[in-house]
Amino acid sequence: MAEFDLSTPGGRFRTYLDYLWNDHAYLRLGFQNAHWISEELVRTNQPWPHQLAHWKRHGIRTVINLRGGFEASFHVLEKDACERLGLRMVDFTITSREVPSRERVLGAKRLFETVEYPALMHCKSGADRAGIMSVFYMHFRQGRTIREALDQLHLRYLHMRAGKTGVLDYTFERYLQEGEPAGMAFLEWVMSAAYDPAGIKADFRAQWWGTMLTERMLRRE
Repeated sequence: MAEFDLSTPGGRFRTYLDYLWNDHAYLRLGFQNAHWISEELVRTNQPWPHQLAHWKRHGIRTVINLRGGFEASFHVLEKDACERLGLRMVDFTITSREVPSRERVLGAKRLFETVEYPALMHCKSGADRAGIMSVFYMHFRQGRTIREALDQLHLRYLHMRAGKTGVLDYTFERYLQEGEPAGMAFLEWVMSAAYDPAGIKADFRAQWWGTMLTERMLRRE
């Protein structure tokens, strides 16, 4: 998009202005919601370019963007910063209010098997999409059970299970209720006829106060 053209001072200024205000980046200047969940992976909220430089100095080689947003100001700035810093940028779009498809679960497994570490993984707030992907990482890469890995979807990371984003927790809870007692591995359950993303989402019920908090007050993406 022409308005996000970083090749001119005016374009760069407009890009940063859009990022600062429309992406709520002013909230992330002093707070990154950063947590090393292993020696090779840190989860954060959307990083500023200067924060990416900080992470580069701390050994990060790959930046995993979970937001999509390929024409948004944050993506333009992030891509530019990664190119300048020599960081590999990987886009892996996932949503915070949907039960992941089989293809998305398999894609997450492949991602964590092939990405170059140490890596930084982020969504906008570092709470929901970073949370479900951290569950996948801990299960597929670190060998934790789903019951153990589910701790990555926690309030300490600012994840709200009471709102619509709670469908992420509910997905894993269904496995623990149905797949685990039947002796099925998580991936085996996902690949079986029992895994019905549309049906699981239809069964989920968010609490009204949680929905008000995440959708209207926090305006989670």
